[in-house]
Amino acid sequence: MRTSHEWVEYFTENLQRKRINWEQPATISHKELKKILRSMQAWQLGETYDGSGLLRAATSYSKRIDDPDYIKAIQLFIKEEQKHGNNLGKYLDLIGQPRIQRDLGDSLFRKVRHLNNSMEWWTITVIIVESAAQVFYQSLKDATNCKLLKEICTDILMDEAPHIQFQLERLDNIFQTKSPMGKFISYYAYKLFFLFVSQVIWIVNSKLFQAGKNDFLKYNRKMNFKSIKTIGKLKNKTQENYVIQPY
Repeated sequence: MRTSHEWVEYFTENLQRKRINWEQPATISHKELKKILRSMQAWQLGETYDGSGLLRAATSYSKRIDDPDYIKAIQLFIKEEQKHGNNLGKYLDLIGQPRIQRDLGDSLFRKVRHLNNSMEWWTITVIIVESAAQVFYQSLKDATNCKLLKEICTDILMDEAPHIQFQLERLDNIFQTKSPMGKFISYYAYKLFFLFVSQVIWIVNSKLFQAGKNDFLKYNRKMNFKSIKTIGKLKNKTQENYVIQPY
């Protein structure tokens, strides 16, 4: 488990890495684009979120636990997410497609994020969205033969696993401060929230997931596996005080 300072060092170094060859052409077919464009535009918009709500919650939380480096880590995390959005936007520019300014799904998420001041629920939300992003960008990568777009997806996918680990370590820290009953309730609340958000993401992006050869059942199997690998890691700690039946 990294300290906040170690995460600052990681993000600072990782932001300097250049993995995309922008000299190659953007060769995407009309058939491919028809299946993925709308979702790609929506995710590009979401990735450029300024992170003000998350930063507000992180600032309050870091003061409470006396960890100023955590604010710096969150700022760099947001910057890395914005890098993803900028790269997707650059690709859209290259293929002559607009960067959208509004999207219903993104607007709903932004309203929820604006109302959320809890570091705990910010963290679990980011874990879910980042987990879905792994499926999303792998699907996008598999849905095209464009080498440039594939490289953009690979670059993002290489960032997502550390992003999830960063958030999971924070969630575990918060989780450990709870009472045994609080852990028991929170664990199942996380599970239900993970399931709910996963389904919303499928509904909005099903066309792209299917283009990447992920039907509804395959998508849900992958998301269930990701739930086990993230929130499921809290399960054994909950079992210290309560017997939880296998799911």
